[in-house]
Amino acid sequence: MANPAILSVEPQASASAEIEWLLSPAPVPYEAAIKTMEGRVAAIVAGRAPETVWLLEHPPLYTAGTSAAPEELLEPSRLPVFRTGRGGRFTYHGPRQRVAYVMLDLGRRGRDVRAFVHRLEDWLIATVARLGVEGERHEGQIGVFVGEAKIASIGIRVRHWMSFHGVSLNVDPDLAHFSGIVPCGLKAPVTSLAALGIHADMERVDTTLHDSFDEVFGTTAISANSCR
Repeated sequence: MANPAILSVEPQASASAEIEWLLSPAPVPYEAAIKTMEGRVAAIVAGRAPETVWLLEHPPLYTAGTSAAPEELLEPSRLPVFRTGRGGRFTYHGPRQRVAYVMLDLGRRGRDVRAFVHRLEDWLIATVARLGVEGERHEGQIGVFVGEAKIASIGIRVRHWMSFHGVSLNVDPDLAHFSGIVPCGLKAPVTSLAALGIHADMERVDTTLHDSFDEVFGTTAISANSCR
């Protein structure tokens, strides 16, 4: 794993070596996370590491995807802004928002990016359903909504049929920070599990993400390594 100063992996019991789950208990700086993800994908391609799902949080920040329009950054001085190679527009990341970077080989998963995004949405919908929230898709939009409000976002990049970046689920972030951007280019409101009355800690959310991933992708959820 790249950048050992950021990630100190402590192996735990593993049911399978097919996909490795990594967990960072403290917020990870965005640039360090991208460097680590790039290194991990290179290791996967070289056959030195298994496919990976990395669960983490970031300090408060905005990221601008490849389709982000400058006028959608409403408060440029509010938080640090990072240009990134993922698809999509502006989004917010911060504490109490679960980010899952999904590093999977689409070469053996159908080579269909649209279908992959659809399955990521299925994963998030299944996750919030297990937590007591009915999520849904909106025609022509990417992500998961509860009524008109968005609760989860998806932004991926695919290179040589390997996926980078992933999804974010609003557990209990500071929703006020979304007012500094036009989130994902939409004027729809943003919500969270907590705002909907679901008070789930990150451990419960992570366990639910594991279980739902297995359900949707048909893959045994593997190790839950700790990355500090």
